[in-house]
Amino acid sequence: MGRHAEGIRRASCNAKRSLKTKTFPFPFRGRGRGRGEGGEREGRSKENAVTDLNPQAKQMADESMVRNLDAQAQAIWPQEVPLIRRYVLPEEANILDAGCGTGEGASRLAKLFPRARVLGVDIVDQHLDLARLRYADLAPRLKFEHQSVFELRAADGAFDLTVCRHVLHSIPYPDRVIAELVRVTRRGGYLHLIPEDYGMLHFQRGELDPRDFWHEVPSKFGAATNTDLFIGRNAFGILAAMNLEEITVSYVVVDTLRVPRETFATILEAWRDGYSEAIGETTAITRELAVAYFNQMIADIRDPSRYAVWMVPVVSARVPRGTPPPNPLP
Repeated sequence: MGRHAEGIRRASCNAKRSLKTKTFPFPFRGRGRGRGEGGEREGRSKENAVTDLNPQAKQMADESMVRNLDAQAQAIWPQEVPLIRRYVLPEEANILDAGCGTGEGASRLAKLFPRARVLGVDIVDQHLDLARLRYADLAPRLKFEHQSVFELRAADGAFDLTVCRHVLHSIPYPDRVIAELVRVTRRGGYLHLIPEDYGMLHFQRGELDPRDFWHEVPSKFGAATNTDLFIGRNAFGILAAMNLEEITVSYVVVDTLRVPRETFATILEAWRDGYSEAIGETTAITRELAVAYFNQMIADIRDPSRYAVWMVPVVSARVPRGTPPPNPLP
């Protein structure tokens, strides 16, 4: 077995072994996959374990997330399309949107590739129901199913393009999810990831200094939820360790010049409404202070004399070529 295939096989097997119990040890100290920018897990012992694979379940199910997903798609998709068009796909491609939410991305993929079959999977049933209702006109080419990104039901090599947008920062052990995404991608197929990085938001100072907020919140909230809110910069190393090919890191620039200010402000409003309470419970910033920080940043975005930017990583890779597996979709 070549080193490319061996790297993928080893990562996928490790993921499957851990998933049998749904309990994970902490094996990745110092490897860039932990709480803060350096990957350290402060205050945790090796004996601790994580049993919750969806630690942000409350936030994901909140109505603010629907607003957030809609606004993020409006802000990001126009710059994302040229990056997706780089992939050499068959005309009738099989595409997976893993963690599809309300179907904003999956529906756009179905329209971008009008002969493709697109499957969106998620574990929030309210979002799946909304996606089916909103995009019924694209069925049966586009369908939505309740599946976990930790244990996809697809066969090995099922998809020509596997997409995972706005998910990896919100779950524990993103490397194991990426291994599962690689497993279901055909040889020569592509991974397309948007791994958010909350060290890449920049606002001007006001009465409050947003730098203090973004320094405190991602590391402490990540530590409390066993998630990596700096996964955007760490995703490259995960893909490289799996010996994938043609790894690229591009950026969508969500700022007050390229994106309508109201769209950008809507994203921050949704974050404020969905996360301020949890920030108050898990960091040194109280709920009230979190709301004040968000309100100042939202006001800055709406102020035509002020500038703000969110750098959104778009990370892609190609699975090493080989004999393609059978088509898994009916």
